[in-house]
Amino acid sequence: MWQCLIIEDDRDNARYLANGLTELGHLVCVSRDGASGLENAMKDKWDIIILDRILPNHVDGLSILSALRVVGKKTPVLVLSALSAVDDRVDGLKAGGDDYLVKPFSFSELVARMDALVRRTRPDLQVKQLRIADLTINVATQKVQRAERTISLQPQEFRLLLYLMLNVHRIVTRTMLLETIWGYSFDPQSNVIDVQVSRLRRKIDFISSTPLIHTIRGVGYTLSDRQGANAGSEEE
Repeated sequence: MWQCLIIEDDRDNARYLANGLTELGHLVCVSRDGASGLENAMKDKWDIIILDRILPNHVDGLSILSALRVVGKKTPVLVLSALSAVDDRVDGLKAGGDDYLVKPFSFSELVARMDALVRRTRPDLQVKQLRIADLTINVATQKVQRAERTISLQPQEFRLLLYLMLNVHRIVTRTMLLETIWGYSFDPQSNVIDVQVSRLRRKIDFISSTPLIHTIRGVGYTLSDRQGANAGSEEE
């Protein structure tokens, strides 16, 4: 399971990539232009970035690559491009790309290349089980237990809990959740996030005297077992 950033201006191709990776259990965020792509790429949370070389808004893929490497970001980047000449591929790799895949491409090859890049740079992601307090998640089997009781979650609920677990003790905003779990197909004003978190909380927290999912009023949520984690928060 990886946290992936897709920077791709073609809506159909972005949706194809996002849907395919989400179905494999990965957490995906999509940026559809160079400016927002650069802003998102500068964040530290990504395990891998899929980057289209030709982008709108005066910031192309090579510019994003160069900016990342200049500031010392080592996130692996797989460049996608319809430019297939040897010089084009060389330029992409020289700018800081870790791999270069020519469009059109096979989705299975894309995933295999991504897997190779992530395994090479993030061996810690091979960990199969995550834990906080008496809550455990087996990433491979998607089995969730609290206080040794198995909890049945829907796929969306599992991805939500997994994202919170990967950001344990940190506040995640509603925007972060909307982009990563639901993609860009939902209205930002939708209450889908609050509804899903409420459902997840009923399954995770109502079987224990120690709440783990906390609402940070006006900001978002945090998963934490630390005393005072919900200071200034409002449980729903």
